[in-house]
Amino acid sequence: MKRNERKDFHEHFSKQMNEQEQAGRVVRSTHGIYSIATESKTYTGTLSGRFHNEITENRDYPAVGDWVIFQPYDNNSKALIQRILQRRTLLSRKKAGTGNEEQIIAANIDAVFIVTALTKEFNVRRLERYVQQVYESGARPVVVCTKRDLCDTVSEKLWQVERVAPGVPVYAVDSLTGEGMVSLLTEVNEGETISLIGSSGVGKSTLINRLLHKEVQATKNVRESDERGRHTTTHRELFELPEGAFIIDTPGMRELQLWGDQETTAGTFSDIENLSQQCKFRDCQHEQEPGCAVQQAIAEGELEAERLNSFNKLKRELHRLELKDQYGTHRTNRMLHGPNKGKIYPS
Repeated sequence: MKRNERKDFHEHFSKQMNEQEQAGRVVRSTHGIYSIATESKTYTGTLSGRFHNEITENRDYPAVGDWVIFQPYDNNSKALIQRILQRRTLLSRKKAGTGNEEQIIAANIDAVFIVTALTKEFNVRRLERYVQQVYESGARPVVVCTKRDLCDTVSEKLWQVERVAPGVPVYAVDSLTGEGMVSLLTEVNEGETISLIGSSGVGKSTLINRLLHKEVQATKNVRESDERGRHTTTHRELFELPEGAFIIDTPGMRELQLWGDQETTAGTFSDIENLSQQCKFRDCQHEQEPGCAVQQAIAEGELEAERLNSFNKLKRELHRLELKDQYGTHRTNRMLHGPNKGKIYPS
């Protein structure tokens, strides 16, 4: 692959490799087997022994969207992955469970389409968490509301999204008929990579089929009782769109446990952050302090109290994650819930 042949191969990656090295992009990952695409063909790849021995944590493994250096073998039909080129962006979450492990969702993405349905599944608190994680990744968030044909209050729900995701583009579409897709395509730019995230049953596979203009992803009906879907997509995979962009489909998420730090909440909760600048005290906790602009906005109906509760909850969750990363799970629990709450225990 010549370095300027792939539209998604940025100069950022070109600077990290030698002329003799061969690079390709991971377009599919399943149980340690990787599909690596170049301009001319796709290889079935595995990790080289040296690379595997150098891995110390989950994020060291290749992910869909990664650019990797590989060595072809077996008559140029297979490949040994030697290393990952430094990522530009990384979308991840905390792995389910009580541990403190990161789970990679996609790498080197420019935008993330947060997909939600305008039905019973619609939940603005969940959207806040998705937006938070996208800002943490370094990509730009876009909210895509599907199944608009099943909703009689589209405008009201879009307004609710705009309230909890200030400045984030929001689109309502019907993936089956194509209604709203023309507007959404303004977010699809040549050479960029988009990742889809969202719960099961919100219509991610139907949306990707519409964007690709062909049936590449299987779809299933949701349960009528709770409108929850089954995991139609069971792995992550990258596709090229007709517009010259690239899109990564991901399995549906039952929950999104945050991964990152507290700094990125400024983007997700820019409304609260802006109000905080008007508080009388710089360290205002927005509780009972006099001159609190946030509490005043709530009293005047300009800000929902639930929005502040969500802000505080996410800050606590990210703070706990930072402590667990620094001190471990056991010591963090003692610090937050033990008889000496707040005390930093020595190593």
